[in-house]
Amino acid sequence: MATPQLSPGVLVREVDLTIGRADNVLDNIGAIAGPFEIGPVDDIIEISTEEDLVNTFGKPIGTDAQYQYWMSASSFLSYGGVLKVVRTAGSNLNNANAGVGIASTTTLQIYNYDDYLNNHQSDATFTYATKNPGTWGNGLQVCQIDDAADQTIGINTNNLYNAGARVGFAVTANIDGQVIPGIGTTGAITGFLKGIITGVSTDSTNSNSTFDVKITDRISAVAGITSYYPIDYAEGNAIAAFKTSSAIQFLNNSGVTTGQSASAAYTPATVKDWYDEQTLGLTNTTVFWKTLAPKPTSSNFVTERGGKNDGLHVVLVDDEGRLTGIKGNIIEKHLNLSKAKDTVSSVNPPQKTYYKDYLALYSDNLYAGKNPSAAADSYFGTAPLATGFSTSCTPVTTGDGLWGLDAQDVTYSALGNVSYKLLYGQDYGAIPSGETKGGMKATLADLMTSYRLFSNKDEVQIDYLIMGPGCDTEFDSQAKANQLLSIAGDRKDCMATISPHRANVVNVTNTETQTENVINFFSPLSSSSYGVFDSGYKYMFDRFNNAFRYVPCNGDVAGLMTRTNIVAYPWFSPAGQQRGVINNAVKLAYNPSKSQRDRLYPQRINSFITTPGIGTLLFGDKTALGYASAFDRINVRRLFLTIEQALEKAAQAQLFELNDELTRANFRNIVEPYLRDVQAKRGLYGFLVICDTTNNTPDVIDNNEFRADIFLKPAKSINYVTLTFVATRTGISFEEVAGRV
Repeated sequence: MATPQLSPGVLVREVDLTIGRADNVLDNIGAIAGPFEIGPVDDIIEISTEEDLVNTFGKPIGTDAQYQYWMSASSFLSYGGVLKVVRTAGSNLNNANAGVGIASTTTLQIYNYDDYLNNHQSDATFTYATKNPGTWGNGLQVCQIDDAADQTIGINTNNLYNAGARVGFAVTANIDGQVIPGIGTTGAITGFLKGIITGVSTDSTNSNSTFDVKITDRISAVAGITSYYPIDYAEGNAIAAFKTSSAIQFLNNSGVTTGQSASAAYTPATVKDWYDEQTLGLTNTTVFWKTLAPKPTSSNFVTERGGKNDGLHVVLVDDEGRLTGIKGNIIEKHLNLSKAKDTVSSVNPPQKTYYKDYLALYSDNLYAGKNPSAAADSYFGTAPLATGFSTSCTPVTTGDGLWGLDAQDVTYSALGNVSYKLLYGQDYGAIPSGETKGGMKATLADLMTSYRLFSNKDEVQIDYLIMGPGCDTEFDSQAKANQLLSIAGDRKDCMATISPHRANVVNVTNTETQTENVINFFSPLSSSSYGVFDSGYKYMFDRFNNAFRYVPCNGDVAGLMTRTNIVAYPWFSPAGQQRGVINNAVKLAYNPSKSQRDRLYPQRINSFITTPGIGTLLFGDKTALGYASAFDRINVRRLFLTIEQALEKAAQAQLFELNDELTRANFRNIVEPYLRDVQAKRGLYGFLVICDTTNNTPDVIDNNEFRADIFLKPAKSINYVTLTFVATRTGISFEEVAGRV
């Protein structure tokens, strides 16, 4: 009610009677599930091009007729639609991985991102794994490096173990007479440069031994060791680097000098930058880390919070060349990641750089499992690395698994340069002897689990449910077809496209036998106006395997409906010469004659035929409805699908409004112009909308309902043409005989 005016003036009001609209909502979205080579499992992925199909789900495989799924998907995409694809699960599917112990786990199954987050993010059975199962990941190499060491020092003396060098022990050198920048230059400082041994290597002669050292701090030689100065490594800095001119000693974890005598000291024969010497550890090529990136360092995020040593590089390499065809090809490079769980980058918006989170979000191929630092003892044969010194010169050791802690005041343990070989990826079946790939055949149960991901229309929008190939047996192929018909019928907003069992038509030389086979296949299938049956398998070229293949035509049927939406409207028939010619068909496995089509069409089966000069085309537009009805034609079913979805959206705007004449008039004003537009575009012969007191009675209103009755006269496609030619005598006028034949 308007606010009353208490004094002279002008009141401006607005009343919005335009709420709600009706738009066509068909988006040309197909859906298919199958045993693809790669890709997330039981997860709906939307693709729009064949290139997307290759990148996400791999190429067609010539074994187990798996190519039929791939090429059915490709066929649909060739008509301009969008495809939602699910890679089907399988009991044998395993992810290639690198284990925490000596061996990788042989039974790792990570199906998709949600599965990783819920079940595998802290999985103790693997360190790194491929993001999806399959043999495709076997032989890949994960190369990882952190800042475990600053220098590599060589000593020309006995076995380093005899000298007292152990991982986690200290190495010290005098820095007598050095000036420490920043604290004055008037006097020389007497003290020690301290480092932690992070790696030990001894050759077979025990004469050319080396150890890796992480420089940690500098300690003054004041009585009582009262001053403690942290130090950052800087190449060439006289105070911050060990030199060949400085004698070194080793100290154990209690701060006691080790070696052959209490005063044992060793003069380095060589001192090198550790990072400069590091390679990726590949089998077939040599790649130095320094050519890929500078040495990882502590991130600003961690440094600001009192932590250090969190920097990490991770590189994925096709070491054997099995995936890319190039040995040593670098597939992914992820630099300056962090071991700190809470680390974010300084970019805007901030980006997670904790290596597990980063790889899960941004890597195309890798997940990380258990923190590698927790596996130091069993996998690398070393104790967890010490991280620094106390003021008493005693090395401070860390426990396992510091990776993954928040950054505040944490010094992260290090592993140095480590390479992991990914192994034990498995396809749907066992790998035959001498082969690198396994079988690619999914069970009916697994296929239907995948297709049921499309069941909920409120969660997943689709327009076509594409069968692809059938199963090994005709019975299972029929079961698969019926399941798809059931899903489409329950959704009531899409159509399932179904082809016969492969053995019904492929490599069957007698066309009469093919006809009987096709009829027998479709006869027991459910009656549904939400399904379309076709007779066809087309012969098309597989450019990935340089071979011709027979592929079911149900992907093409869905594609023809998509094309019809693009070049005309959904209520036009997708059959015939104008809109029914299919793509990429060399020939048909079964090209029924007119007499054979006369038997197929009453059985709800639309024939594919090849016509000279025209091509291969769909020659029928029946739905799978088993009785005479307007809905036994594809164009009528799709007309109603289009109108129903459009007006359902318009009706949503009426929810919770008052059921009065204003609301009913508003709804009619939405619906009637929309239907007039459909009629103008040849979809309807006529319509009537009733939404008034005749169907919104007091009882209906009191029940909080709103009713509209919409009567439609759908336009009908021409299925039968009769041409009558009449010969007449010369002296007879046409008017005399025109109505007599």
